[in-house]
Amino acid sequence: MNKSKVAMLKTTPEAVIADYAKLMDLADYSRHLNKDNDLILKLNLSWTKYFPACSSQPWQVEGVVAKLTGDGFAPNRLLPVENETVVTNPRKGAANNLWLPILNQYQLEFKPLPEQEWIVYKFKSKLLKLNDIFPEGIEIPKMYVGRQIMHLPTVKTHGHSVTTGAIKNSFGGLLKEVRHHAHKYMHEVLVDLMLMQKELHPSVFAVMDGTVAGNGAGPRTMDPVVQNYILASADSVAIDSVAAKLMGFDPLSIPYIRMCDQMQLGNGNPRNIEVVGTDVNGVNFHFTTKKSLVIWGDQMLRKGPLRFLEKIALHSPLMVWAPAASNFYHDVLWYPTIGQAKISKFNRTEWGRLWREYKEGKRRPKSQSVA
Repeated sequence: MNKSKVAMLKTTPEAVIADYAKLMDLADYSRHLNKDNDLILKLNLSWTKYFPACSSQPWQVEGVVAKLTGDGFAPNRLLPVENETVVTNPRKGAANNLWLPILNQYQLEFKPLPEQEWIVYKFKSKLLKLNDIFPEGIEIPKMYVGRQIMHLPTVKTHGHSVTTGAIKNSFGGLLKEVRHHAHKYMHEVLVDLMLMQKELHPSVFAVMDGTVAGNGAGPRTMDPVVQNYILASADSVAIDSVAAKLMGFDPLSIPYIRMCDQMQLGNGNPRNIEVVGTDVNGVNFHFTTKKSLVIWGDQMLRKGPLRFLEKIALHSPLMVWAPAASNFYHDVLWYPTIGQAKISKFNRTEWGRLWREYKEGKRRPKSQSVA
């Protein structure tokens, strides 16, 4: 394969909107995305509530939408979407994460995927695991077929997949809310999602926010760390590889990145990736992946010593206990206590101040760039 290009810039709250525009140009986005075709904007909602680094940031959404519309993409051709899980609500999440005022400002209509038509799609590729997980057929949103897609993930760790980014963001769009059954074979499933996207979309692009990155027990109960980086690429494997390296991981030690690289679904080897923009030599966040109580329990049931209980606990009517327990742990126990303490610390940062400007409708980004 030819080398892949990943654009990366270091930014500030004052310059972030202009820097997103510069970033997308550095990544040659206009070579990959056609303004005469519909473009799905796959947002990232890991929690219905707002938590720093957890979901697509409002400045990330505005930076991308402002650039696209400014370059001539018609608002009715930009389709912002997000799905539900057993523990998230896309409409409430879009409001809590402040996406809706931005989308309304640019005349874009948010489209929750549970409200769209879903169809069983027969993939031609030989998938590693998803056909076994969903033997009655893989349902996908009908609107995905033949449309371009742009992913808007954040830089963070993940208890199931070590790191998460552009590839994992497709997990939340291409599979219905029962996709938690894929956790047992997460890395193989992420490879399957790359194969599926190759069939469905004429173009795939990713714009990743690392202004505030998530360390630890991702994708929710993390430590938000200000890092000030933003990334973009037409190669989902390459951008995930660069993000993993930034976080301090050897990208090829992460199974889904290594398998995608070996199957030539993208470049995961840093030697085959050209990073343009900001010099990243020596950058290391020294992140570590941990497992939240909920993910630890899930893995005990699916792959650990409690797996003899998997069928009755996770594949029967008794399964309702799992989302109830997750919501209780995250929303009732963790968020109001540990989570609020982390949010209070974040609020004292420059990005926390920008968040409040968005929340209060006072945001006023400047046009200069620091990169």
